Amino acid sequence: MTVINKIQEFIDSKNISKYKFMKDTGVAQRTAYDLCNNPIQLPSPDVLRNICNTYQIQPGEILEWLPPDEFKLRFGNLEIEE
Repeated sequence: MTVINKIQEFIDSKNISKYKFMKDTGVAQRTAYDLCNNPIQLPSPDVLRNICNTYQIQPGEILEWLPPDEFKLRFGNLEIEE
């Protein structure tokens, strides 16, 4: 699937640290840091719900679909999960 997370972009735009993001959302430390540092890791439905509820946002603010060609340009030969 060519969906990426834009969580690092989102927290940067709101001046939120990774630590504050983790504390605000109740997401496990490892999960929070992995999501921030790895845009191809997608949040589970529960984590996505926690993030959206905490910051009162729509999922589209932190998830983005990319055409396969653009995904390959940005992320190289990483596996695209179908």
